[in-house]
Parts: sequence; C-alpha cells; structure tokens
Amino acid sequence: MDIKEQALSTYFPELAKMPKLRQELVEISSIVDFEAGTVILRQGEYIKVIPLLLSGFAKVFKEEAVHGNEVLLYYIKPGESCVMSMTTLIRNGKSQVKAVIEEDAKVLILPAIEAMAIAKTYPQWNEFVYDLFQTKFEELLQVIETLTFSNKDVRLLEYLKKESVLKESKVLNTTHQHIANDLGSSREVISRLLKKLEHEGQIGLKQGEIQILN
Repeated sequence: MDIKEQALSTYFPELAKMPKLRQELVEISSIVDFEAGTVILRQGEYIKVIPLLLSGFAKVFKEEAVHGNEVLLYYIKPGESCVMSMTTLIRNGKSQVKAVIEEDAKVLILPAIEAMAIAKTYPQWNEFVYDLFQTKFEELLQVIETLTFSNKDVRLLEYLKKESVLKESKVLNTTHQHIANDLGSSREVISRLLKKLEHEGQIGLKQGEIQILN
C-alpha cells in the first residue's frame, strides 16, 4: 500500500473508504515534515494548501491587528485539518487566522486548487469538512466561555491540562513567555498565576518545566 494511501486509511478513514476519492487524494497530495515553530498559514494571506495532519499538532491563532497580540483559538490534531483554511478557500478570501506547528509534525498537503475540485466532486469531502467545522466550533465556544466567564487562573489551568493531554505528558517543557503568547497575556501575569496555581497544589514549577499534579 502506498504510504499516502496508508496515512489516509489510518488518520482519515472517512475519506479513504471511497476508492475513487482516496485515489485522487493520493495523486494530488504530498507528505511534508514540519519542525516545531513553522508557520503553515499566515493571517492575511490567500490559502495555497490544505494541511491534513498525520502526526504532531498545530495551533491556530487570531492576531490582533494593532498591537500584534495573539489569542489561541483551537488545536489541529492528527486526523484533523484547519477548518478555517477550508472555509476561507471556499469563499476565495484571505485567511483570518495563523496556524503554527507546535510539535514536529508530518502533514499530508493538498494544493488548494485541487482541493476545491475535490469538494465539487465528492460529497464525502464536504461531510468531512462539516464534521470538522462542528468540532472546532464547539472548541471555539469553550474558548469564548472561558474568556468571558472564567477567571484568568481557571483559563490558564485549562490550557495547561489541554497541553498535557495533547503531549501525552504530565510534565510540560515550556516557558512563561510561550504560555503568555498563546493566551494573549504578559509574562508577568502568567508567572503570577502559575505561582498561585502552585500554591494551590495544582501544579509544580521548575526551571522551564511545569508538572500537572491534578
């Protein structure tokens, strides 16, 4: 079995179950390795490719135009894509978000033009997009709820627990500045909140390391 065909069958079974669609995806796609920190989608640019994540994970941010602050909207995990890329591609607009590889990733890349042709031909592709949109919409609602109704320390703890689940580790190797960038805050505020969570017994702090205790 072709490596791309195998990747589709493993991570995107709903797309691979139809032989003709699977074959077209294999023919137009390429597998690319991205290092952590790589920006795969920039805010304000037209969509050139659609990424289907096979390993690692990415984060999708909204950048604030004036001061350049960012807010983490949602994650892209293996078996998922950037739904904002897909919806933006459909209306031929410029991206309203930025996507960054957080952990070294292997990605199945589809050229945007070919992806549009796939969408017009195969209902299964559109079903995949709609299901993904629903999933990410629910994640966005959680972000809005947390931003609106939760204290900053609650939001920070939820963020740390989410990172722990995605990285499959109770120990996070990160910095206060990195967390501040993700949450659209300042390093000073994050450091103060982390100390508060440590005092409450929620986390343990070491240099460049955060351990989730609960």
